[in-house]
Amino acid sequence: MPKNSTTPGHSRALTKRHKIAIAGVATLGAAAVAFTAVPGNAQTTTSEAAAAPAAYSSEQLKGLRASASEQLAEASLQGKAAEAKEKAAAAARAKADAKAKAEAAAKKKAAEAAAAKKAAAERKAKEAASRSAQRTKVKAVAAKTYSNNLDGWIKESLDIMKSKGIPGTYNGLYRNIMRESSGNPNAINGWDVNAINGTPSIGLLQVIKPTFNAYHVAGTAWSQYDPVANITAAANYAADKYGSIDNVNGAY
Repeated sequence: MPKNSTTPGHSRALTKRHKIAIAGVATLGAAAVAFTAVPGNAQTTTSEAAAAPAAYSSEQLKGLRASASEQLAEASLQGKAAEAKEKAAAAARAKADAKAKAEAAAKKKAAEAAAAKKAAAERKAKEAASRSAQRTKVKAVAAKTYSNNLDGWIKESLDIMKSKGIPGTYNGLYRNIMRESSGNPNAINGWDVNAINGTPSIGLLQVIKPTFNAYHVAGTAWSQYDPVANITAAANYAADKYGSIDNVNGAY
């Protein structure tokens, strides 16, 4: 008895088309065996003719076998074509899945890059704002620093006068200071009527005590000898009496 040459585990399941073709071949084969050939000159009765099988020639049997083989071959080709079509569909699905995954990964990467770029821009903006605030703070501190001399005293006084709405210019202050005290904050007039009355004129703009107290500017020292306090009080008094220290050209 011949051995089965089919390797276990590798036999291919018959498709529906294969089964139909094989069944057809088996039927045809059975019919071919059942039919027998009879002599061409033999005579039969009506009952014998009805009972006897139809006669087929060898050529007819060959034709039947060939037709069955062709059907089997066609069924096999159709099965292979269906299998190939299924493989192609599976490959297309795999390709589509891979494309979708690649697109999703690309979108995720783009979103992460955009988020990182936005975060970097925000961080850069905050750093720039911080630097700007620091520069502003430094400038503000520098603006409040004045030299400890006549130039610095006048400039500081002008800033205070501006914040309080007291009129006056650098030249107006400087001109009157040089006439009254020659720029000496400790200058005292001990001979005029004010001195005789016990209230000598003191400081850069020779202010007497009652006038200083009456026109003292808030935020400055309570001393006639303080250069800035003396200047601002005198400028405040001149603004009240003459409209501005700039309008004073002599003793006031």
